[in-house]
Amino acid sequence: MEQKITAAITAVGGYVPEERLTNADLEKLVDTNDEWIKTRTGITERRILRGEGMATSDLVVPAVKDLCERRGIDPNEIDCLIVATVTPDMMFPNTANITCDKLGIKNAWSFDMLAACSGFLYALTTGAALIESGRYKKVVVVGADKMSAIVDYTDRTTCIIFGDGAGAVLLEPNTAGFGVMDSLLKSDGGGGKYLYMKGGGSLNPASAETIAAKQHYIFQDGQPVFKFAVTGMADVGFELMERNHLTADDVAWLVPHQANKRIIDATARRMGLPDEKVMMNIERYGNTTAATIPLCLWDFQDKIKQGDNIVLAAFGGGFTWGATLVRWGS
Repeated sequence: MEQKITAAITAVGGYVPEERLTNADLEKLVDTNDEWIKTRTGITERRILRGEGMATSDLVVPAVKDLCERRGIDPNEIDCLIVATVTPDMMFPNTANITCDKLGIKNAWSFDMLAACSGFLYALTTGAALIESGRYKKVVVVGADKMSAIVDYTDRTTCIIFGDGAGAVLLEPNTAGFGVMDSLLKSDGGGGKYLYMKGGGSLNPASAETIAAKQHYIFQDGQPVFKFAVTGMADVGFELMERNHLTADDVAWLVPHQANKRIIDATARRMGLPDEKVMMNIERYGNTTAATIPLCLWDFQDKIKQGDNIVLAAFGGGFTWGATLVRWGS
């Protein structure tokens, strides 16, 4: 009998820029203060990628290099590279293509995936399917965003939230029952009006008018987004546990999208998980959009044990949301 192939995470890499943007720095830019930011979001500082010609691919490259070094592989052993991002270097060529060129990767096909803060889960599920097909042996899935490029630093509702960073995982075939076990992914385009960037696409191409109207920055209607995120992330995480007959005792870690500490707390409560089982680094990086979940795995990888059941959960603009069950194998 042929053994079932699953996609195991065999290495995790990450990268955040050196420059820190603290709450004290933001107090000088907008009418806000450290206590207000920490109380409502849990964020103390975020990392910002500065420099002429620096883009999202410059976050992805060191994250993939880190991953390859940890696994002891050459980048040319990678079969496929998927980059989840809402801040591509350019509309095309895609950021994954640019990354492969910068790394000297010649043997992989590559593409970007856009699903906002849920992008990493969408890309992870896609990458897992490629491994499960038996046609690919090494698939790298990256979540990366240079959110500072699309944040209006005069808008106090959004500029306090976002930061820059990249996290990457390597997927390889496994027949011992480790890896991506299940995913429950959802979307609802009706939520688009609450969280979007209006300019830059075919609907509103760049013009003097779109720039003057600040259409190339994030717009977020905070209250409905918060409400949908709390219920969406919490419910899908709980549903995934039920579907896989898992109790809170069976789950070693919840890895939630790092959007807001209150959303993270609500998700953990719904799933019956105590604080010590929740990965959280929002205080140091803020919301790095598609990068938050892999950056948590990067930060906490020394604490994860083989066989641990891990639930990844996210919610993003679109709306997009979902949860993925991983049985840790590395």
